Amino acid sequence: MSSDAMFSGASGTIAFRSPVAGATSTQVWTRPDGRRMLQLGLAAIWLLDGILQLQAYFFTKAFGTQFIPAVAQGNPSIIARPINWSGATIAHHALVADAMFAVIQIAIGFGIAWRPTLKVALGTSIAWALGVWWMGEGLGGVLNGVANPVNGAPGAVMIYALLAVLLWPRDHSGPTPSFVAARTVGEPVAKALWLVLWGSLSYFAVLGSNRSPQGLYDMIAGMASGEPGWLSRIDKHAASLVNHQGSAVTVVLAILLGMIAIGVYLPAPVTNALLAVGMVLSFLFWVLGEAFGTLFTASGTDLNSGPLLILLSVAYWKYTSSSESVPNPNSDLVSQGA
Repeated sequence: MSSDAMFSGASGTIAFRSPVAGATSTQVWTRPDGRRMLQLGLAAIWLLDGILQLQAYFFTKAFGTQFIPAVAQGNPSIIARPINWSGATIAHHALVADAMFAVIQIAIGFGIAWRPTLKVALGTSIAWALGVWWMGEGLGGVLNGVANPVNGAPGAVMIYALLAVLLWPRDHSGPTPSFVAARTVGEPVAKALWLVLWGSLSYFAVLGSNRSPQGLYDMIAGMASGEPGWLSRIDKHAASLVNHQGSAVTVVLAILLGMIAIGVYLPAPVTNALLAVGMVLSFLFWVLGEAFGTLFTASGTDLNSGPLLILLSVAYWKYTSSSESVPNPNSDLVSQGA
């Protein structure tokens, strides 16, 4: 008995040959394609969210009596009542409820990472995201007038759901797509989804008090509370830069977000330039408006929207050649007859 291994750097494949009496087979490992890499990135974020849910604060009644009811404030009663009910239920069963929340999110992460359970996990993540958007985020502040893209509106979980749809493991029939997000639903639908998301961010940027001279200052300065000293100083300094300048800054921000929204309809070089701008803005939102998802306060449930918007932007990055746009979908270990 003998075994051989062959590696092709150009194609990113490793072939293992192990002849056995009466049978010959070759196992070929192909480097994960763009969509699979994005799926694994999404899986990692879900795993981190599940780990964050295991923090001590979430096993206390305060999670149900303070954290959850806060997102109900200002919402219509038909939205707020179920949120308050869920908060009361969680408070009475804090240990069991939080353990269940953590297990579900960790299971989703592992499910996305393990190819045989990928579809089940992505489907579960969509259902879970919709439930959390209502019960845990109060619909992202969309109905109570406080939605602001700088601090994560219209809700990070909606981007989880959108990514699950765009990264679903199937290929849409039709012309070869020029970016990964279009592989499942096709370019027209993928572009429309991008337009709706980033167009809504542009709208929320100038909604209500967001465009007031002090609105942006108050929001960024408010993030400093409870954060470590270095991050608190960053927040306070950034807030001072927009002090009394909120109206002008939010108008410029809305214009930039609007340009990013329509950018996917433009030629590839322009699209990619605007995607890069979107990634930079997403990172700034994550640092200044989301305080890294409040990871350093021991009360952050997730990373918030910044990293997810960056991951989504990567999925829309336009390739310059068709060979790069749709990599070999057989990106796992497969067996082939010799």
